[in-house]
Amino acid sequence: MKVHDVLSFCKSWVAERKRMRYDSRELSKRYDQYCPIAHALCAIGERWSLLVVRELIEGPKRYTDLAAGLPGVSTNILAARLRELETSGIIRKRKLPPPAASTVYELTEYGSELEEVVYAMARWGVRTLGPPGPGDELEPDWGLNAFPALFNPSCAGDMSGTYVLRISDDTFTVSLAGGRVGVELGAVEGADLVASFDMETFFGLASGDLPPADAVDQGLVDLDGDIETFERFFRVFSYAPRLVARAPVALPV
Repeated sequence: MKVHDVLSFCKSWVAERKRMRYDSRELSKRYDQYCPIAHALCAIGERWSLLVVRELIEGPKRYTDLAAGLPGVSTNILAARLRELETSGIIRKRKLPPPAASTVYELTEYGSELEEVVYAMARWGVRTLGPPGPGDELEPDWGLNAFPALFNPSCAGDMSGTYVLRISDDTFTVSLAGGRVGVELGAVEGADLVASFDMETFFGLASGDLPPADAVDQGLVDLDGDIETFERFFRVFSYAPRLVARAPVALPV
């Protein structure tokens, strides 16, 4: 279904609705329309819901891990969001076997499909967010989600290799093979490219506002590798829009 077909559904009003992944009667209480977007927002539109999904993209987490990764959320709100997401079939609880024997939350297969949504929102949001300021704190593993979000498979082609990025005080190894990306903390030996730069330079490179060759010429990047590989890396890892905006529709005279 094309985007304009989905959006056209939002204008269609219906009296009855089918039960889908969760009770769609909840949909009629909040949005009196048949619309896939409205239906999705019933499941993930509440405050903190999508941030819970963001945390679980990295893997199963205990309640305490989720609370630590969501500063500012109250315990009752977090508990409510977890119940709602579980009811919607987006997450599930699972008890780990001994010796851990603790309960973790994880995405279901249905919930894992939100990874694409979360990454698209990240690329859209970062364009007006800008680099972190002096008072902003990032988790040491922020790149584990950042690089998959920036990855544009349509630009990768047959590109493969291992790339070490030292960004301010954080180091990540990005691996690319078969159109799939992997990210791990730290640096590996024998990487095809090693590049060091600060966070502001990273934002300039990922946005396309700062050409990689200019960054090297200006001394903003310490590069161990060839410039062509460095340039291609930031064509593949970019927060540029993935879709070309539709041409405006002419209004009838």
